Amino acid sequence: MDPAGAGATAGGGGSLSEIYQNARRLLLRTRDGLARLERFESSSFSSAAASSSSSAPLGIGLDSPELSFSVKRDIAQIQSLCTDMDRLWRSIPAKGQRDLWKRKVEQVTEEVDSLKEGLDKSSSANKKRMMEAKERAELFQRAGESEHVLRIFDDEAQALQSARNSSMMLEEAYATGVAVLSKHAEQRDRLKRAQRKALDILNTVGLSNSVLKLIERRHRVDKWVAYGGMIATIIVVYLFWRWTH
Repeated sequence: MDPAGAGATAGGGGSLSEIYQNARRLLLRTRDGLARLERFESSSFSSAAASSSSSAPLGIGLDSPELSFSVKRDIAQIQSLCTDMDRLWRSIPAKGQRDLWKRKVEQVTEEVDSLKEGLDKSSSANKKRMMEAKERAELFQRAGESEHVLRIFDDEAQALQSARNSSMMLEEAYATGVAVLSKHAEQRDRLKRAQRKALDILNTVGLSNSVLKLIERRHRVDKWVAYGGMIATIIVVYLFWRWTH
C-alpha cells in the first residue's frame, strides 16, 4: 500500500486502509446475514421452522425482526464508513493512489447499495407474504363462518322439514279420525233405520192382534144376538099360537 493511502486517517481515528478492511468485513457479514434472512423468511412461511445455523458469524438468534435489524445496522455502518472513505481518498495527494481508492470506495458503495436494495426487496416480499397469509387466514375464517351459517340454515331447514312432516302426519291422523267418525255415524244411522223398521213391524203386528181380538169379540156378540133373536121369535110365535087357539 502506498504510504499516502495508508497514512490518510479519518477524523475519528483509523487509516483509509483500516476503514476499508473494516467495511469489507461488514459487507461479508451483511451479505451472509441478508442471505440467512431471506432463507429464514422463506422457510418460516413454508414450514414454520428456523433455517439459519448456530455457527453463523454473527451471534444473532433465529428471530426474523432481530436479524433484519442487525442487517440494517450493518448497512448503515458501512454507509457511514463509505462517507469517511470518500472524504479520505479525496485528500490523497498522489493521483494514481487517489484514483485507486476512488474505485475501491465506489465499489464498496455500490455493494452496500445493492445490499440495501436487496434488504428492501426482502422486506417488501416479507410484508407481501404476511399480507397474503393474513388474507388467506381471513378467507379461511370467512369460509368457516359461512360454513357455520350454512350449517345453521341446514339445521333450520331440517327443523322446518320435520315440522312440516309432523304437520302432515297430524293432518293424516285427523283425516283418518274424521273418516272413522263418518263411518260410525253412517252405521249409527243404519242401526236407527233398522230399529225404526223393527218398531214399525212390531207396531203393525200389535195392531193386527188388536183387530183380530175385536173381530172375535164382535163375532161372539153377533152370535149371541142371533141366538137371542131366534129365541125371541120362537117365544113370540108360540105366544101367538097360543093366543089364536
